[in-house]
Amino acid sequence: QVRMVESGGGWVQAGGSLRLSCAASGRTSSSYGMGWFRQAPGKEREFVAAISRAGLRTYYADSVKGRFTISRDNAKNTVYLQMNSVNPEDTAVYYCAAGAAGSTVSGYDYWGQGTQVTVSS
Repeated sequence: QVRMVESGGGWVQAGGSLRLSCAASGRTSSSYGMGWFRQAPGKEREFVAAISRAGLRTYYADSVKGRFTISRDNAKNTVYLQMNSVNPEDTAVYYCAAGAAGSTVSGYDYWGQGTQVTVSS
């Protein structure tokens, strides 16, 4: 069992930056690939970024590639999402997840409660 707690969400102006953190407890998070997903009102949850267990491989949705960076610190059981050059379309609840990694919701076994990110124009 892994418990995930996101933090770092909030309000930011378009063009600004924000860093999300996700702290994992329970079974060592290094046993899992980690991912970030987001869900805007009225839309399905969508893939944002993923990172392999050792952090050697990263994957991004086309919509965030070049602007967002996923990283992890296994010693701290924490995964991060650095968000740069944000725009209003990035407004959503952001969720971190642990599992086999990849870009599909079904590939993950454990989910956090989410943190709201709001980007104003």
